[in-house]
Amino acid sequence: MKVQNINDVDKFFKVVDSCSGKVELVTGEGDRLNLKSKLSQYVSMANIFSDGTIKELEIVAYEPADIDKLVNFMMDGN
Repeated sequence: MKVQNINDVDKFFKVVDSCSGKVELVTGEGDRLNLKSKLSQYVSMANIFSDGTIKELEIVAYEPADIDKLVNFMMDGN
């Protein structure tokens, strides 16, 4: 799924941390990084955005409940 215009990065990563299954960031090269890893979170933040927002990410979540959490975050920030 593509997620766009993440303005509250801390809240986004809290939602990712609350997921029960694996959540991965797909890089432009096709590599997959485990977004539940703090190291991957820091690396992705440093490489993806420089102005405090994430314009677009492709992420993969494997559990239906986790997908719902991420979609809800994107729809209304919760």
